[in-house]
Amino acid sequence: MEATLNPPAAKPPAKSRLRTWGPLALVAVLVALPLLPLPNFWIIQLNYIGIYTLPVLGLVLLTGVGGLTSFGQAAFVGIGAYTTAYLSVNFGLSPWLTLFVGLALTGLSAAIIGGITLRMSGHYLPLATIAWALALYYLMGNLEALGKYDGILGVKGLTLFGLEVGQQRVFYAVVWTFSLLACFAVIRLLDSRSGRAIRSLAGGSQMAEAMGVNTLRFKVGIFVLAALLASLSGWLFAHFQRTVNPSPFGLKMGIEYLFMAVLGGAAHVWGAIAGAGVVKLLEDQLQVLLPKLIGTSGSYELIVFGILIVLVLKYLPDGLWDFIDRRLPRPQRPVDWRDAPDLPARAKPAAGEVVLDVQAIRKTFGGLVAVNDISFQTRAGQVVGLIGPNGAGKSTTFNLVTGVLGLSGGAVRFRGEAIGGLSSRAIAERGVSRTFQHVKMVPDMTVLENVALGAHLRGRKGAIAAMLHTDRAEERELLREAERQLQRVGMGDWMHELAGNLAMGQQRLLEIARALCADPALLLLDEPAAGLRHKEKQALADVLRSLRASGMSILLVEHDMDLVMDICDHIVVMEFGTHLMEGTPAEVQQSPKVRAAYLGTEH
Repeated sequence: MEATLNPPAAKPPAKSRLRTWGPLALVAVLVALPLLPLPNFWIIQLNYIGIYTLPVLGLVLLTGVGGLTSFGQAAFVGIGAYTTAYLSVNFGLSPWLTLFVGLALTGLSAAIIGGITLRMSGHYLPLATIAWALALYYLMGNLEALGKYDGILGVKGLTLFGLEVGQQRVFYAVVWTFSLLACFAVIRLLDSRSGRAIRSLAGGSQMAEAMGVNTLRFKVGIFVLAALLASLSGWLFAHFQRTVNPSPFGLKMGIEYLFMAVLGGAAHVWGAIAGAGVVKLLEDQLQVLLPKLIGTSGSYELIVFGILIVLVLKYLPDGLWDFIDRRLPRPQRPVDWRDAPDLPARAKPAAGEVVLDVQAIRKTFGGLVAVNDISFQTRAGQVVGLIGPNGAGKSTTFNLVTGVLGLSGGAVRFRGEAIGGLSSRAIAERGVSRTFQHVKMVPDMTVLENVALGAHLRGRKGAIAAMLHTDRAEERELLREAERQLQRVGMGDWMHELAGNLAMGQQRLLEIARALCADPALLLLDEPAAGLRHKEKQALADVLRSLRASGMSILLVEHDMDLVMDICDHIVVMEFGTHLMEGTPAEVQQSPKVRAAYLGTEH
């Protein structure tokens, strides 16, 4: 099949999104700056940028990558700042101990808020985080124990090995050590099994759940992680300022953090530093220059920022760092998984075993009956075609089998177990994998990474292991399996290409490879030949035959009758949600009922 896909021999292969030169240059500059004879004013400004980088980095993970909008980062910064200020001033606790207390309180509050709001879609999360930010701001400003709006004064500075850290160059080393470690931890997280799951969230939950991703758990997880980064920022802020009050933790600052993320590049880790740096430096300069130009004082910088964000969204929608990133060399991911062991395989059903048993399933939407008492079976090593005119209910039947839609009646059994009513994720865990009528993938991940997402349930390492880099052995196993399935469908030469650059036919093949990566016992293919050229369809038919020979059951929805008649062992025909007939390809072709359904006449 590989020869039919015309691999891109005439051009260099597209590279992975993993960059080295830009970040290395940025880190080198950050390390060198305090060694230069810069005035202390600029060192202090750089300290603020490092402190602001942490909550913005959380928004990169939450909003830019995960697709979840939050205005509550400043509130979580406030929890970290007030916790350490209150405990260190009133109880004399070490700031290094209060850091962990603040992280615990922040994590708990974020888990509660996220667990409630992230179950709902749409605008609920932004509204909930706005309410959270306002509530915490007024709570901090009205509690006597927290000094009301005057705040807490006399916060201790940080000490390191008995030495005073101060507020300038030594503090610079502390704050940027935390910030850079956080950046590298997030980079490692995104380049992992958990990271692929996180990156799939922005496109909706349907595909991710079908691959076995617990989308709610990952949404809550990145919400909590973003809050913890904000809390760390608050801890640093409190011991840098030596005082805390509610002003820096209100809704205005929450919006400003979001602005920093968008300006710097919401989908780029290093965009957090770029956005925090540009906004902080520009804000300070505008506060001095604008009153001189206008002749009166006021918060005119907010007007400039409003205009700037409109211009950025218009001309640099992916942010400043993306503008830089696209002009940097793109080192290709090193192939270090070829000698990794095979992943454990699922026990295959015996030849002829009934794998899927659909019993009089029914689906109604109000008064509309979309699927009306459909029954059929699929056996091991059998390709069953589900055909019918447009609107016959084929895709709805697929969604009922895979748990995307709930049954209104009937039952679905997979290998003898009732799966009707189970979630997509639970059904995927049992060995059912699928493709989609409209291709679902993550465009800014490589083909290899998209396919490796299909093996999510075959890995066990989580986010902490990814950030600590202790997941590399398992990661090589998952990538090896992804490459094997890409080679299986003839897409091996495209594995380093960004999925969004593929033609439609290649995207279909990517989906099949991703489904195979889950090691399913039942494979559901929803119009897999759509967009394929003639030779690619022939190669696809060869792949399906080899899968059938290996004992896999395949349920196929397809409009290409030549392909259906060529590879299907049994065909079920639907019309207006009802079971019209079923039989062998020859019987279906000869049926007057089928001719009437497709052509509107029995003659």
